[in-house]
Amino acid sequence: MKRRPAPSPRDGSPGQRPRRVLLFCPADEPRKVEKAARLPVDGVILDLEDGVAPGRKDAARESALVCLEKVDFGRREVIVRINPVGTSAGRRDLQALAGARRRPDSCLLPKVESAAEVRRAAVALAPTRDRRRPPALLALLESSRGIVRLESIAAAHPRLEALVFGAEDLCGDVGGVRTPEGREILYARSAVALHGAAAGLQTIDTPYVDLQNAEGLRVETREALALGYTGKLAIHPSQVDPILEILTPSAEAIVAARRLVEEYDHHVAAGRGVFVLDGKMVDHPMLRAAEAVLARARRSGVPSIDDPS
Repeated sequence: MKRRPAPSPRDGSPGQRPRRVLLFCPADEPRKVEKAARLPVDGVILDLEDGVAPGRKDAARESALVCLEKVDFGRREVIVRINPVGTSAGRRDLQALAGARRRPDSCLLPKVESAAEVRRAAVALAPTRDRRRPPALLALLESSRGIVRLESIAAAHPRLEALVFGAEDLCGDVGGVRTPEGREILYARSAVALHGAAAGLQTIDTPYVDLQNAEGLRVETREALALGYTGKLAIHPSQVDPILEILTPSAEAIVAARRLVEEYDHHVAAGRGVFVLDGKMVDHPMLRAAEAVLARARRSGVPSIDDPS
């Protein structure tokens, strides 16, 4: 019997957390952090960078350390977005997190433009005398240099788990104009998804900034899913449910995907490589797509995903 290839690491590796929706919170506003810790998000991002006024960086850093220790995040991933690695504020952020009583689960590195920056952060956050697991790394690509160096950045370090796309900063960096259609960012947005997939990393899409346009958020999230993104950033609690709804496979999609996989196995066992299901030709690419649906459902914690009944 011909064996089906295993899914890629980002599709189902047991060590990877679900990252369908990650919600930003200014680290210097503890009440917002506490509220976010009660929402149905996969991760809460304590922001030390753009969400904090320049004169509040030190206060935000101290507040983040208190939140890490005092706030009950449950099973939600706790992420800290530091300031850029090459800045003095970024170096202080890394030093504070490395010595924190409770370290974050992950560290979001903004404005990444080289593999060296990822490695520098990994070294700064590595454990010294204790045996605590160092934070995972998420690289935020939001500049022209970061996009053209995607291949080396994606392979920078074993603790790098996700590439994150930032459209607003990128558009400003290249002198582009943001449009509702998003054609000005399509190349870069696709490149992040492609390089992430090639490196076995998760990919997190840019936040949607128009808080009054719920349908626009849904459209952009569906586009991200179509491009291969595994998650999306959120900047307001109202964005959480729409993103989750779109990025979590429906019961109908799960049943259809499971049926396709079972039919594929049956036909392969009988020595047939291509077959017709519900009037459509099924081959290996369609199998991969079905496996991706099941892996997303499993990673999302959908009940009974492995129970064919």
